[in-house]
Amino acid sequence: MRNLLIAGLLCLAAAGAAAQDLGKKAFEQCAACHSLKAGENGVGPTLHGLLGSTAGTVEGFRFSGPMKRSGIVWDEKTLTEFLRNPQAVVPNTRMPFSGMTDEAELKALVAYLATATR
Repeated sequence: MRNLLIAGLLCLAAAGAAAQDLGKKAFEQCAACHSLKAGENGVGPTLHGLLGSTAGTVEGFRFSGPMKRSGIVWDEKTLTEFLRNPQAVVPNTRMPFSGMTDEAELKALVAYLATATR
């Protein structure tokens, strides 16, 4: 029984690591414009401190009016909806990303960002 429990825990750890790897790989699409480092804006704003922040408020970045007025507070749910279809969530946002359709990749990316943006 103990060996079965250990095997189960190892499987969960492996699955978590695989999801983290998928999320990190998915972030490569984002990294062309976004940094995870505090204060490091590029074509897009830094994502450091993303969860819990209000959309359009990163210091030193020029956001579109629609993004600033959106009132979105980023959490895993709002981030998932936005990354699935940015223009549907914030019409006329400047973010030139058409959205992520692969649900497993999207879920992994959001989970990765939840830890990598702290």
